[in-house]
Amino acid sequence: MIGTDGAVGETEVVSVQDEVDDVSRETQLSESEKAADALARVSREASGDVADIPEAGADTPLAQAVAADTRKRMTLVGRELPRPAHTRVLTVANQKGGVGKTTTTVNVAAALAQAGATVLVIDLDPQGNASTALGIEHHAEVPSIYDVLVDGDPLSKVVQPCPDVPGLFCAPATIDLAGAEIELVSLVARETRLHKAVSKYVAELGEQGQALDYVFIDCPPSLGLLTVNAFVAGSEVFIPIQCEYYALEGLSQLLKNIELIRDHLNPNLHVSTILLTMFDGRTRLSAQVADEVRSHFPDQTLKASVPRSVRISEAPSHGQTVMTYDPNSSGALSYLEAASEMAAQNAAENSEDRS
Repeated sequence: MIGTDGAVGETEVVSVQDEVDDVSRETQLSESEKAADALARVSREASGDVADIPEAGADTPLAQAVAADTRKRMTLVGRELPRPAHTRVLTVANQKGGVGKTTTTVNVAAALAQAGATVLVIDLDPQGNASTALGIEHHAEVPSIYDVLVDGDPLSKVVQPCPDVPGLFCAPATIDLAGAEIELVSLVARETRLHKAVSKYVAELGEQGQALDYVFIDCPPSLGLLTVNAFVAGSEVFIPIQCEYYALEGLSQLLKNIELIRDHLNPNLHVSTILLTMFDGRTRLSAQVADEVRSHFPDQTLKASVPRSVRISEAPSHGQTVMTYDPNSSGALSYLEAASEMAAQNAAENSEDRS
């Protein structure tokens, strides 16, 4: 009896020790290991409905981010988006440099083209970064938007197709555009030259039975004659805003200039879309700037925000947008979400036209 009792006691001690070891291992799990477990659960459920994706806890921010990206991927990738009833001409502008104007222009344009739209990007920045990102040649000998503005060439003569995205086209910028501001000063109707060129190009496509859904005009970070031409050519202003304080100061100046253009040159001009870029969810400043913008512009600010992403920065060095360079990255999915919101504006406008 004593031996049996002793054996039982020893078994119980071993069992208790095993349970203590299990608890100890669980308490030693790092946050990254918890995230890995949550990621595995998300991966297992990825083939099911979006509603089946498990909610990640607040203590696993990495898993939360990946779960959010998985939902975007399942609901947006491969989906055809509503197309506008008429061509939308959007001027992508912000007087502050480095806020993501060019990056936003090419990636939203690529996302819309991948979703079935026909999109033209007009590179109005002498640096030619949008042309580079779309894989378009833009050395000095290439016909460019400079020839359209200064020499009066038709837009159809300079437009090139993007090699990576069907339905996406670009009117490139060359270094000649740097001197266009001075050359335009002496020309007649200098503020409306781009507007006339775009209108004529859209009409030519219409005569050929083709439709152009979007025109994005990438502006330089200034308010010279190039940017004024862009404001006169478009009816909508698309403003990317970096989630930092200086961007708010630049926004107030930009709105004053838009008001001046509307009063004197283009009464149809209005701010239709604001996109928050370089959002860092780890900082209070990004959240504060986002809240401030959304409180002042609730109807214009998209729900989507673009995070800081290495993939977005890497893509132009390969002559691509992030939509083709890494379509499953958080940056690409954020731009796809922004594009879907813009397409939703089309659906709303089309229903209003029918009513």
